[in-house]
Amino acid sequence: QVQLVESGGELVQTGGSLRLSCTAPGRTFSGYAVGWFRQAPGKDRDFVAAISASGGAYYYADSVKGRFTISSDNAKDTVYLRMNNLEPEDTAVYYCAAKYTLEPDYTYTSRAPYDHWGQGTQVTVSS
Repeated sequence: QVQLVESGGELVQTGGSLRLSCTAPGRTFSGYAVGWFRQAPGKDRDFVAAISASGGAYYYADSVKGRFTISSDNAKDTVYLRMNNLEPEDTAVYYCAAKYTLEPDYTYTSRAPYDHWGQGTQVTVSS
């Protein structure tokens, strides 16, 4: 079992920025595709962004395209989600997820393929 830990969520004003981090303590993300999802109260857990195991392919939900950036730092075994120009609609618990894959350049944009999930970090955007 791969344990994932998210951090970086906090309260921020509209238009502000945050950077979320996802780590797997004691392990490496080598061979894993990683995704970020979010869940607002009373709503489903929705896809936000994904990065391939190679780090060379990305995919974003339309609602965050141009504002959010997913990246990986292999030296730190960390996957980041940089969020700019935040809006109240971005308020949610953000989860990272990982899937071991033999497809290095494939991104996974639905929840089902992911085998491992973190506990989430709360992002609140005030208006």
